[in-house]
Amino acid sequence: MGHRIDVVVSGALGRMGSTVCAAVLADPGLRLVGGADLGVAGAPAVAGLPFCVPTLAEALDRAENEGVRDAAARAVVDFTQPNAVVGNMITCLERSWPVVVGTTGIEPEDMSRLAQLSVTEGTPALVAPNFALGAVLMMEFARTAARHFVACEVIELHHDAKIDTPSGTARRTADLIEAEWDGQGLSKSVPVHSVRLPGLVAHQEVIFGGIGQTLTIRHDSLARESFMPGVVLAVKRVGALQGLVVGLENIM
Repeated sequence: MGHRIDVVVSGALGRMGSTVCAAVLADPGLRLVGGADLGVAGAPAVAGLPFCVPTLAEALDRAENEGVRDAAARAVVDFTQPNAVVGNMITCLERSWPVVVGTTGIEPEDMSRLAQLSVTEGTPALVAPNFALGAVLMMEFARTAARHFVACEVIELHHDAKIDTPSGTARRTADLIEAEWDGQGLSKSVPVHSVRLPGLVAHQEVIFGGIGQTLTIRHDSLARESFMPGVVLAVKRVGALQGLVVGLENIM
């Protein structure tokens, strides 16, 4: 077996972060070296997590002090909050830690600034609105359907603790559809409807309408483990990217 990739998880004690920790621990090509979470109080609450400190900068300091040196074989995974993710990405990019971001809600102007910083610092980043392989296929199928239908609406449904509305997946889906329409000379926006209820995880319907017919493309994530194959794939490939890449489809 070759050299493993060392991984720090930002937001390690959250629902997604703790699931990421378990996925990293289960993959022989990865090594979980630490975590960061503002909610930490004392010992790590995730089995197998070597340490957890409040800030990402502290976590990177500790990982480097404990021997994580190879910038080509390390990565940060960030599942935090929209108000924290930009600062976390800046920390990673400036310190030569390739970063995989699942946190949504990043504003377009911040994304542009981060893309420039990624190039300037020579540190790659991958931002994915959704890591479920089925969700990526849903967006690709929607893009194909937009070549044949000129009316569409998106309904996205998530758990009631999700902060950003609409979801990053819905925004990305709408962007892809609108780009296809723009190429046909059609200037239209895709209406997006958001539902937040307990009991949901992550679900989306893309509904196209035409004369005498409708086409519905739906994806359901029933558990957070559905995102993990995509996260693991991203961690293994982010180091070979150039600049900031948006969308898991670009590495599949």
